[in-house]
Amino acid sequence: MIRHLVLFKLNDGVRREEPRVRAGVEAFRALGGEIEELRFWECAWNITERPIAYDFAINSAVEDTEALRRYLEHPAHQAAAALWREFATWVIADYEF
Repeated sequence: MIRHLVLFKLNDGVRREEPRVRAGVEAFRALGGEIEELRFWECAWNITERPIAYDFAINSAVEDTEALRRYLEHPAHQAAAALWREFATWVIADYEF
């Protein structure tokens, strides 16, 4: 199995309540039921106010590197990521477990 972790940081001046951010969150929340390669899927807002903290997190799992590739190339994933490119940056970690 491969764990796929993504941490998002909203760009300066961007707020969670903005319609574009809400649309981005909903697009990611929907992926768990849309992409068959996903064996585990959760995403949520950070609940702490620490300056080093990221704002939004995705924790997911897929079977192998080919499933990860298919997930990343899936049109629904591509569309959701495109929304977030407009208002956030992110870091990713993929590892076997």
